[in-house]
Amino acid sequence: MDIVESIVDIPIQDPPEEDFSSADLSWTKFGSSEHHDDVALIPYSRVDSFIIGECSNVECPTRFHIERGRKRSKGSLKEYKNDAYLEYRLYWCSFGPENYGEGGGVLPSRRYRLNTRNRAARPQSMRGCTCHFVVKRLYARPSLALIIYNDRRHVNKSGFICHGPLDRDAIGPGAKKIPYICNEIQQQTMSMIYLGIPEESVLEKHIEGIQRYCGSNPNVNTLASQYVQKLGMIIRRSTHELDLDDQASIRMWVERNKKSIFFYQDSSETDPFILGIQTEWQLQQMIRFGHRSLMAADSTFGIKRLKYPLCTLLVFDSRQHALPVAWVITRSSAKPDVAKWMKALLDRAQGIEIGWKISGFLIDDAAAEIDPIRQDSWRYFVVLSPFPCGVIWDGGDAFASLEELSQDFVDQTAFIEYFKASWVPKLEMWLSTMKTLPLASQEASGAIEAYHVKLKAKLFDDSHLGALQRVDWLVHKLTTELHSSYWLDRYADESDSFQNVKEEYIASTSWHRALQIPDSAVTLDDKEHLFAKVLSQKDSSLTHLVWNPGSEFAFCDCAWSMQGNICKHIIKVNMMCASCEGYKPSMSFQSLKDVLINLSKIPMDDSVALDQSVAWTHQMLDQIKQLVELSRSNNIGAVVSNLPLKWVLKKGRTFTGIPSSTLALPLASDTSTQNATARKKEPKEKKTVSTKMIA
Repeated sequence: MDIVESIVDIPIQDPPEEDFSSADLSWTKFGSSEHHDDVALIPYSRVDSFIIGECSNVECPTRFHIERGRKRSKGSLKEYKNDAYLEYRLYWCSFGPENYGEGGGVLPSRRYRLNTRNRAARPQSMRGCTCHFVVKRLYARPSLALIIYNDRRHVNKSGFICHGPLDRDAIGPGAKKIPYICNEIQQQTMSMIYLGIPEESVLEKHIEGIQRYCGSNPNVNTLASQYVQKLGMIIRRSTHELDLDDQASIRMWVERNKKSIFFYQDSSETDPFILGIQTEWQLQQMIRFGHRSLMAADSTFGIKRLKYPLCTLLVFDSRQHALPVAWVITRSSAKPDVAKWMKALLDRAQGIEIGWKISGFLIDDAAAEIDPIRQDSWRYFVVLSPFPCGVIWDGGDAFASLEELSQDFVDQTAFIEYFKASWVPKLEMWLSTMKTLPLASQEASGAIEAYHVKLKAKLFDDSHLGALQRVDWLVHKLTTELHSSYWLDRYADESDSFQNVKEEYIASTSWHRALQIPDSAVTLDDKEHLFAKVLSQKDSSLTHLVWNPGSEFAFCDCAWSMQGNICKHIIKVNMMCASCEGYKPSMSFQSLKDVLINLSKIPMDDSVALDQSVAWTHQMLDQIKQLVELSRSNNIGAVVSNLPLKWVLKKGRTFTGIPSSTLALPLASDTSTQNATARKKEPKEKKTVSTKMIA
């Protein structure tokens, strides 16, 4: 917009509405290139109509008070500029400029008298709002008023909305009458609104949750309806753009959401941009499902389409579905940068649970830095094998296989060009990594793939393509829609509610969909083991053909597999091949076998180290058997009843945290003898001995 230097060039505006606001005016840049303001010229008689319109802002209703004012008598100036004032008034939103809210600062005592007749009702209502404008009645043309709007947004100094329906921290005078809403009910309501569930259904579930605490009450239902409507309005009107500048917008978001950030590093000449996001709920899930279990990384999302690639850390929940527990947005994969945010994440988990640690870490990129994982005691590593590398590698000469592949697909020019450009330069690296690190199972690969597909559906919607290069948009989508979707999935499964959501959640992975296919629908090639046929469960006249059965690199002619995904037909065929003769074991099982064989080869024969290796191997096999029994059992009581008994004193049950695995019977010592002597003076109590089950 061009800058106007003379007030004569500014058009006079007189909107036809009885009351009008700044949105009804066209604003002009007035001043010089070094300093200019947004101004508008209106008849002086319409100033009151403008103020009334500004006070009637739907998103931030307020009143404006005169913060400062000056007057001149006509004829008092012999020389004056064309923007000199006859009357000058500074109007400020009545929720500012002082801030009596939490963390706010109060301005020092003024030396001049304030017009308090039209200020906010109570001083404690002031929240440091910066919205203000100046009205000048022109000295040269007293019938006109020049409006100078310094700040049109109703925000505080940090840039956050500080009052009105869009202020999430606002508490009205009727707060004492509002029924109790716990975090679970609030998160449930927000998740349903984010996922587009009709407001009637949201209100019904919200009232059901409140009635568990307050009982049935018509007044409670009315207040709950108002709460849901307000929350829905806030969510619908919320925007990811806290500032037009993406970097400034992210800084403002970080300032407001410190509890949801485990690491933040702003970009500079020496340091790259890194933003680690983890909500309190995600932290709970990571501690719950990640302890002595597996964690995975989906680290290659959005490399070409997003401004910064997205790395997601996943754990496997009670149904072995991949659950996102942290997001890291950064372009840097250097070892020092990865070590920074991984250490911060580990420290955060161990700050809640001191002994928290994982048993394995799955990576999906052969170029990923695994040294930071080792340094921070993420004890075990598994690499996910990509489809193309497995097709060309059969344990022999990889480059001879590559030449054979090129001849087989000589007529597929586009595929060969893509393969040579994208995979051939990385081929040696992938094959080397696949030979040195254990390989993941198909169930884990399918769970990670299901998350990746869901992430694509949420982020790569056509309506959002214009915002892909903004980090604040990505953060907004992750922490609202995607977070709410997984929260509601877990809540529906654990509370046995929202049956349609629960069913979709259970069937979201190819592994669980494969379990629904009966064995009778699969026909294997018993002679050469080249293919298998799977009868469709939806259309009995349709049969899917699976080539290379029994291998992780099998492929099917169904639409899902043709897109490069792991389909349910391949997984079902591989399940049946595992129990048939003539098929090779899976690569993940072969990895386990290699580890055990290598473990037995390390110590010298007839040595103590050999005995230790045998003991460790049997201990590990016992743990694996217990895990398999637990995962396959439908009755947890039957598993618990088979566990060994251990006699402990009643005092042993008072310890907090994880029970100790050592014997709980007290040992004889001087301290225990002294305590026993002291207890003789006290009345005798009946000794209680109980049994305790340990896994």
